[in-house]
Amino acid sequence: MDYSDFQNKISLSKQDLCREVYRENRRSIRVKKEDTVVKNLERIFDATLKISNKKGFQAMSMRDLSRETKLSMGALYSYFSSKEELLAILQHQRRAITKRILETHIAQESYPAAKLHAAILTHLYLSEAMQPWFYFSYMEAKNLSQPEQDLAVESERYTEKVFEDILREGQARGCFLARDPQLTASIIKAMLQDWYLKRSKYAQRNISVDRYGRFVWQFIEAFISNAKEELQARQTGAGKRAPNGR
Repeated sequence: MDYSDFQNKISLSKQDLCREVYRENRRSIRVKKEDTVVKNLERIFDATLKISNKKGFQAMSMRDLSRETKLSMGALYSYFSSKEELLAILQHQRRAITKRILETHIAQESYPAAKLHAAILTHLYLSEAMQPWFYFSYMEAKNLSQPEQDLAVESERYTEKVFEDILREGQARGCFLARDPQLTASIIKAMLQDWYLKRSKYAQRNISVDRYGRFVWQFIEAFISNAKEELQARQTGAGKRAPNGR
């Protein structure tokens, strides 16, 4: 799977993301015409990310947002009750999408190496498709309320735990070498974060997301892979599925 394949399989257009936000928050959004809500949420989210990138979310005022979106203050408040609620919506949506798509892609694989490969590339490609949202979520986590900060920490631990669980499974099945799974998972997460937090560095070096993904996988694979045992596990699995061992 490369990034083009991923884009063809997953619909992550701004309209789709905003429609999902609307459907999850329709009880609190006072505007009821879905197409209008989706169009205006896209304007609001784009403006929030743009202003936050320039001056930070905390420094952004509702008037800044009103000017950038060309929506009145009253119109803005019909979508959310406060800046804090807007921030929580953005954070929640990014977490929910990451969890859903990551779990879907991992579930399609049977062997630990394939699961880990899918998990690494899916996370990387999601962060490329939603780079402004990932960057925003990381940089603005400190401005969340304590309950939202706890959710952000939980999300961070969740993705590391996904990698860690696959590493432990691979070690239990003899496919991976006995490396520290918790520390290895942390390093994988850090490498993936480097892509969306320092995007301009890689752009200046003409490094594509596919090239970066290949390097990260080759780096991790070389560190953990027990190639002989992985091959035996695959052959054993194939034999079990075939009638009479054929």
